[in-house]
Order: sequence, then C-alpha cells, then structure tokens
Amino acid sequence: MVYLPAMQNSMVRSLLSALLAAAALVSASRGATQGREEVPFITSPDNVTLEMLRSARVGPRDHVIDLGSGDGRIVILAAKRFGATGLGVEIVPDLVKQSNESARRVGVAGKVKFLEQDLFKTDLSQASVITMYLLPEVNMDLRPRVLQLKPGTRIVSHDWDMGDWLPDQTVLLPVPDKTVGIEKSSRVHLWIVPARVDGLWCGRGATQLRITQRHQMFTATVAAGATSRALAGKIDGAVLHTAGGGRLALDAAGQQIAASGSIAGLPLRTRFTRATGSSCAG
Repeated sequence: MVYLPAMQNSMVRSLLSALLAAAALVSASRGATQGREEVPFITSPDNVTLEMLRSARVGPRDHVIDLGSGDGRIVILAAKRFGATGLGVEIVPDLVKQSNESARRVGVAGKVKFLEQDLFKTDLSQASVITMYLLPEVNMDLRPRVLQLKPGTRIVSHDWDMGDWLPDQTVLLPVPDKTVGIEKSSRVHLWIVPARVDGLWCGRGATQLRITQRHQMFTATVAAGATSRALAGKIDGAVLHTAGGGRLALDAAGQQIAASGSIAGLPLRTRFTRATGSSCAG
C-alpha cells in the first residue's frame, strides 16, 4: 500500500480511460445507459474494496451508497464487517437480484438494499459515504451534485479522479490480476466534501472575513478597520484549518463561523455571520 500525492499521470489516465470505454462497448450485459454513458461492470478486487471502506473510515453510524454496485460486494462488506447500513444502485436487473440474494445469504438484508435505478436519479442526501467505480466522464458529471452534499460526506473512487478537485488522499494498491489497463495496481481516491464558505462574513464592529474558496482549499482576508491580514488553508468538512494552526468552524446551519486558535490576532471564539449582501453595513 502506497500513499500518493493528489495528482495523476495524465498519459496513464487517458490510456486507462480509453480501455474502459472500449470495455463498455462490449459489455452488452449492462443494458441501457445510466442516462449518460454506459458504464461497464468491472469487479473491484477484494483488497481494493476493503481499502475503499477503510479510507472512508466506515463505521456503524455510516450509510454507504454505492453507485454502480454490480454484484453488491462493497455495500455488503460495509454492513458485514463495519456495521454500516447501505444502498446499492445498479441498472442491470440480474445484478440487483444477485446482490439482494447475497445480502440475505450473509445475514445483512436488514441493513442494506439494492435498487435497479439510474444513479443520476438517486437521492444521495442520506449518504455519509459514497463509493464508485465509474468512468472519468461520469465522475465529472456527478461532481456538481456531490459538492452540494453535507460537509464531511466522504467520497471514494476506484481509479478515477474528479478533475481539478484533487483528492484529500490517494492510496496505491498492488493488483497483480487486474484485467483493465497496463498497470497491475489500483488507486483509491478519497475526498471529503467541503463546506461552502466562499464570500463575505461579518464580525462585531468593523471586523470582516472574506473567503475565496476552490473546492477544499481557501484563502481569506481578515479586516478590522484599516488593518487586514491574509489567511490560507484547507477545509475539512465544516472546519477550516489555517496554515498557522488556527481553526474556523462552521455551525450546522451554515450561517456562522467561530474562530479558535491563533488566527490573525483574533480573540478566541470570535464569531462571523454570513453577510446577506455585498457588505457588512447595517
């Protein structure tokens, strides 16, 4: 197992994408498309399936939705080994039937279910973890919906990334028997959905916080009267971690940010409220 920086070899990515697309053309068993492009059923190796769930730190409180669930192994393993509940979404009727039968056979039918439906028409709002092994183009089509999910939702993809939304973690695993691509390995990518904090936030008096966000990375300016200081850091769910070790925590309603730690000279527990207009006046 090797942990990789959040970047991909574009040549390998393009070649693997072409091979998967070719596999889609000969996968007649997949039937109709998922509303976009046909996604071939290619089984994730057992060590990859396990690492996907481990990377997401799946536990008994989680609800896992697997998009393109195939034979159901990810959702079933999430329930059997980690105690989670789950939903598998698949468009091939025989695979849905097989998955539900497998769940009954191993005793987790009360915790999971499998549905025959289009993944683009699936309600994702109840998921704390989403897993997928889809084509790169499908990942990108899904990305806008995924970024609107509750902050802290974990997204795990086998092999394929999400463009310029870089993974928070990538694990490289050996897969000696892999039948797709030239590499005998797999990448497991993990993203944590960041809170949406871009914009102006207003504190007491003349204190303002203006945040510029690009996915899970941010820069910000704290201004108090004529004085301003710059911040930068990373968003982990609903918490903004600054490079200096400070924290800005978003409340559950998404309307207030509370500061803690050393942040641009701010007093502890300084609070900012999301601006309702273009300024904090009034």
